[in-house]
Amino acid sequence: MTASLTMIGRSIRLSRRNLDLVFMAIVLPVLMMALFVYVFGGAISSTRSYVDYVVPGILVLCTGYGATSTAMSVTDDMRKGVVDRFRSMPISGFSVLTGHVVASVARNGLATFAVVLVALLMGFRPAASFGSWILAMGLLALYVLALSWLAAGLGVIARTVESASLFGFFMLFIPYLSSAFVPVATMPSWLRVVSEHQPITPVIETVRALLNGQEATSGRLALAWSGGLLLVAFGWATWLFSRISRR
Repeated sequence: MTASLTMIGRSIRLSRRNLDLVFMAIVLPVLMMALFVYVFGGAISSTRSYVDYVVPGILVLCTGYGATSTAMSVTDDMRKGVVDRFRSMPISGFSVLTGHVVASVARNGLATFAVVLVALLMGFRPAASFGSWILAMGLLALYVLALSWLAAGLGVIARTVESASLFGFFMLFIPYLSSAFVPVATMPSWLRVVSEHQPITPVIETVRALLNGQEATSGRLALAWSGGLLLVAFGWATWLFSRISRR
C-alpha cells in the first residue's frame, strides 16, 4: 500500500508538470462538444435539446483521450529505464502501474467536471436526481478505470511513445460508431449491428438515461461490459509487466 501511494503521488506530480496533456484532456472534449452542439446540432433532429443528448457521449469520448496519456506515460517509463531502477527497489510492478492508472482517473475526473460545467453554460439541463448523478459518475469511473488499465497494458508493450499515442486515435474513433452523437436507429443496418454490440453504446445509453431522469434499461449490460473489461485489462497489464520485468 505504501509503495502504491508513493507511485500515485509520483504520477500525479508528473501530470502537474506535463500541463499540455492535462490541458488537452480538458480542452479537446470541450471543443468537440461545442462543434457538435453549435455546428451539427441544428441539423440533427431530436425530441429534446441536442446538448442534453450529446453530453454523455462527450464524457465517454474524453475518457478515451485521457487514457491515451496513461499508455504514453507507461511507455516513457519503460523506454527511459525508470522501471529498471524501480526493479532494484522493493517495489511491486502492481504499484508502478497503479500509480499511472490512478493519475489517469484523476485527470479524467477533472476533465469530466470541466465538460459538465461548460455544458451547463451551453444549455445542458439534466433531470437527474442526486442518486442518479452518483450512479452515472460511478459508471463512468468504472469505465475509466477499465480503459486506463487497458492503456497501461498497451503502454507496457509499445516500443515508442509515438506508437502508444495511436491508442488515442482508436479511442477517439470508436465513439463515432456508437450512440454518442446520433441515435443508433438512424444508422445503416450493417453498422447498427456494430454499434449495438460494443461496450461504449450501453455505457453511453445508461449515463444518458440517468442524467435525463429516465429508466436505465442498459445498466446491467454497461456494468457487465465495464466490469469484464476491467478484470481482463487488469490481469493482462499486470501479467505483461511482471513478465517483462523478469527479463
